[in-house]
Amino acid sequence: MAVSELVHPEGAIRSPARAVPDLRKWLAALVVAVLAVLPMLSGSFLLYSLSLCFANAIAVLSVSVLVRYGGEVSIGHSFFVALGAYTVAVMEKHLGLGLWISLPVALLMGFAAGLLFAVPSRRMSGIYLAVASMALALSLPELLIHMERWTGGFEGLYISRDLLPGVAKAGQRYYFALAALILVCLAMAHFRGSRQGMALLLARAHPRAAEAFGITRSWARISVFALSATLASLSGAVVAFASSTVSPNSFTLWSGIFYLVGSVVSLQGTSLLAALVGGGIITLVPQYLAGAGDYVPILYGSALLIVTLLANSGSGLRRLLPGKGA
Repeated sequence: MAVSELVHPEGAIRSPARAVPDLRKWLAALVVAVLAVLPMLSGSFLLYSLSLCFANAIAVLSVSVLVRYGGEVSIGHSFFVALGAYTVAVMEKHLGLGLWISLPVALLMGFAAGLLFAVPSRRMSGIYLAVASMALALSLPELLIHMERWTGGFEGLYISRDLLPGVAKAGQRYYFALAALILVCLAMAHFRGSRQGMALLLARAHPRAAEAFGITRSWARISVFALSATLASLSGAVVAFASSTVSPNSFTLWSGIFYLVGSVVSLQGTSLLAALVGGGIITLVPQYLAGAGDYVPILYGSALLIVTLLANSGSGLRRLLPGKGA
């Protein structure tokens, strides 16, 4: 029996019709086309907001990967996001190196940090892993403040180097964030159908069967967390470049909670549409509700509830949003 049959036992009787996946692909292509021409039609504030939305969407994807493939929840992913952001900022401030060099380093830092956390916590699960990850997020702001010589303390650091000299800052930050999100989603689409992706799903759904294929639960947990932390670090690097600044106030426990909220709202999907829903609900909605004053928590909570209910209201919409297939 193939690994894919163990993970999706209904595959043998699945209808060959691909109406929903095809619709999802066409809708994603339309969204990309609209986002590609949007800078020609909108102002700088919207471009800035969307740049942050794309960056946060990658962070939401990193949490969704952990939930979907590892079956675990983290509320401390702001630690890995901050690691990527500060890697970019510190390398520019103290070494004079731009994003072309600091971005790969940020990915390696996220991968290494994910391994360092995952190895000793590989036997934790559920609430215990959530609390352990929360400890990372709680200690992060104080750590950044006390390392003032490198991190800038309360004031943080400023990112001034452009990716492409001579190109408008708003445009290159927008397109870089959009390109990073699209590339991550394309990579995840390939990963979903790969042997590695199927192996991780098998280890989650049928641990004993996975062991028969030589896939241990511990190996799967470490692999998933390392992948998730790497994506989170990428998100941080994009956030740093898109916003031009990093500070401790941007990476708190609440940030990690909101990444999890975005993952829940997007139904742990790893497609572009799901990522945009998750990133939008934690980035754009609070910004455009800011003028409501004391009603912001009520309106934001209502928006979260409505989106969650709509996403779970029908199997058709659920298949369209998360992008579990292609």
